Amino acid sequence: MRALSPIFLLALLGGGASTLAIGATRGGAPAFAPALLAVDSPVPIHQRRNPWYRDAEASVRAAGAGKGAKNVILFIGDGMGVSTVTASRILAGQQAGKSGEEHRLSFEEFPVTGLSKTYNVNAQTPDSAGTMSAIITGVKTDIGVFGIDETVEYGDCESGRGHELLSLLEMAELAGRSTGIISTARITHATPGATYAKTADRDWEDDSQLSNAAKAAGCIDIARQFVGFEARLDNAFGADVSNGIEVALGGGRRHFHGDAETGGRRQDGLDLIARWQALYPGGHFAADAAGLAEASRAPVLGLFSESHMAYASERAETERDQPSLPAMTRKAIDLLSAASDQGFFLMVEAGRIDHAHHAGNAFNALSDTIEFAEAVRVARAATDGDETLIMVTADHSHVFTIAGYPRRGNPILGKVIPARTGEEALDENGMPYTTLGYMNGRGFRDFGEELNADRGYWDPPAPGRKDISDVDTTRPGYHQEALVPLGSETHGGEDVAVYATGPGASAAMGVQEQNRLFHVMLQATDWEQAAARRIAEAR
Repeated sequence: MRALSPIFLLALLGGGASTLAIGATRGGAPAFAPALLAVDSPVPIHQRRNPWYRDAEASVRAAGAGKGAKNVILFIGDGMGVSTVTASRILAGQQAGKSGEEHRLSFEEFPVTGLSKTYNVNAQTPDSAGTMSAIITGVKTDIGVFGIDETVEYGDCESGRGHELLSLLEMAELAGRSTGIISTARITHATPGATYAKTADRDWEDDSQLSNAAKAAGCIDIARQFVGFEARLDNAFGADVSNGIEVALGGGRRHFHGDAETGGRRQDGLDLIARWQALYPGGHFAADAAGLAEASRAPVLGLFSESHMAYASERAETERDQPSLPAMTRKAIDLLSAASDQGFFLMVEAGRIDHAHHAGNAFNALSDTIEFAEAVRVARAATDGDETLIMVTADHSHVFTIAGYPRRGNPILGKVIPARTGEEALDENGMPYTTLGYMNGRGFRDFGEELNADRGYWDPPAPGRKDISDVDTTRPGYHQEALVPLGSETHGGEDVAVYATGPGASAAMGVQEQNRLFHVMLQATDWEQAAARRIAEAR
């Protein structure tokens, strides 16, 4: 295979337009197509030679899972550690009138289960940028960056040049498959952003967040990279090799416009929603659930809030404004299936599981996990299991615990009542305590029926033990106690579970490095070979 040139890598990144662009620009990307000879894979040579990539590729090949996947759906429960899955399973069972422990979430019915090691190259406890980058590119990288290997220096745009990584979504695009992303967070946030963008700082969601040095270096923010996605691939690999991301649904409208009165943050005068509509005159833009329901064909861009979408509990009360995660999932599958008979790649993230945990609010973390499980069920029912690989995992966990000795069937959000006594358990100070808690974070809150977990940020942290004798801890607004006072609860560093079904799923068994999941998905398909053929034809 021939090494790919630095100019190709710059075109893939969408950076360097000030010095390398030839002619007019389109969608925020250089209108530049470097000279490329036909290759047997679109994966850059430095990515293929990277030890993380090479070792994981060989490991999956040795597993001999075989191909056969026409479609790949990757579900990411952001922050959905094993304790979150367990507690959500119990809550869902109790909501269905059972004791809870015997219940199973939809993805727990999958035939294959494994574990994923989540550390970043330079971090024992990771963040979503480095972890999702590993899952979607096959290469582990540093905390706070995505789409670039570990040689990058955080916040230094120049250091990432020549070290960009091809993602699985980009591979699917090059292979002529339809592609989609869904998130209840902003679509420019770390997990969805890692599927299509490259950045030395995950916070560069719009130009107002770029440093002066980054702007001078020609770095392009994540929202602009989204709109320029098709042009970047075409510039790098050949005219019309990509037709853009067919479906993108989530939050983050503020990073696409500069209207301060409605929350816009852009400072460059660009209206990226209008630019997207100009690039795709047959496309459909949706700002609410009703607008999404009207969409009949791809491409579709849905931005349902200025920042993150509401928590599942809130969206259930305002369904007309924001669609549910299962509804977005079903709509995306319908649109992607109609857009190409060759198959599709879809990434679905329940981003607000993570945010509820950071706020110390178990109710919303578990509620969003239950909605996530329903989205998985919808996807499995809407696709052919013989030709669709569905993988469900988390990027990382949280410092979220299930403790005490509550009797079976005890309300999972309630106070500990042991089977032996039938009365509330008391600590050494004579105070009751809950089954669920956090190692660190903002600590105790009692907001009653408040559904917005972020309400907890309005007041200073309240760590340590509190007398909750007269508090109903099962209500949505209760925030569990925390030991170590912090402005926000942190991620955990333990392994997370992987659940898989469909062609190639058996390769996901066992304890594995997180970047290996990319290779499980890629090797289940013929996308790499198809992409190489299409690139050769385009050249």
